[in-house]
Amino acid sequence: MAIACCMVSCLSIYSCKKDTSATNSTTTNSNVSTSADDEQQVSAESDNISNDANTALNGQSDFSGSLSAGSSGNTVVNDVNGTNGVSGLINVHQLICDATITYDTTNGQRVITIVYDGTNCWGNRTRSGTITISMPVGQRWKNAGAVATITITDLKINRLRDGKSIVLNGSKTITNVSGGLLKDLATLQTITHTITGNLVIDFKNGAQKTWNVSKQRVFTYDNGIVITTTGTYSDGTNNNIAEWGTDRFGNPFTSEITQPKVIRQDCDFRLVSGQNTVLIDKGVAVITYGLDANGDPTGCPGTGTYYFKLVFTGTNGKVYTIIWPY
Repeated sequence: MAIACCMVSCLSIYSCKKDTSATNSTTTNSNVSTSADDEQQVSAESDNISNDANTALNGQSDFSGSLSAGSSGNTVVNDVNGTNGVSGLINVHQLICDATITYDTTNGQRVITIVYDGTNCWGNRTRSGTITISMPVGQRWKNAGAVATITITDLKINRLRDGKSIVLNGSKTITNVSGGLLKDLATLQTITHTITGNLVIDFKNGAQKTWNVSKQRVFTYDNGIVITTTGTYSDGTNNNIAEWGTDRFGNPFTSEITQPKVIRQDCDFRLVSGQNTVLIDKGVAVITYGLDANGDPTGCPGTGTYYFKLVFTGTNGKVYTIIWPY
């Protein structure tokens, strides 16, 4: 899900290289492609963390605040004692298939722990590590203004097609601005969340980057769940910023969502459209999602491949265009 600043590192590479020959140009484009793919992976997995937290909060009545069946019918999940029979909640064990989820409400605690077990139930990557989701005592996730804090600890994601891995640490805060639960989305029609936080990302080659997050996600219903993400931070000059900080090469960046980024359940929860504009002192990158291998808008491929198109314009006027799968 949100692939928000997928061009930041590539811009740094560009700033360190001069396009003085065909060989240098080829090398630069290759590095740009690799770095863009790094950023896409980080952004997508960060959004997956938010999705898992939201799913878990919807999956147990002490946290969600609801025992009633949703408009799509009853589901059955494990309650806090591990016995079946709680209806109308999200089935966390189906939607988070590569983890063990525990709920702790003893002694005033309100903590959900998700331990990823390294299995490959999604077919494309493995995850190991832990996230914890905590809520203040007395709050229920269905209520408007409810706040949940996500702590990410040594979450390692390994992509199977090429073995690329990243490790995430940090924290995020999700606020259920509108109130409401996903099981009732078809009736409610809209649920609004905001997400803020900061992450540290370690790459396999030892590089490290930090970035901040500020987003709004609106859930609507159209043949399934539709998630529309926009940026909410302003630095006084630029608006609609979703991420900002330093890239893996230590260069500052801001990443605006200049066209809302849309994820659809009926497209296997894939990012089907949207655009980021990434700003650094050496140029501007515009990256567009939901494309085919030729860089043209495409329909819903389900388990097929989507591509993004990057157009980077350096301060020297040179333009690089890259099309890459995600």
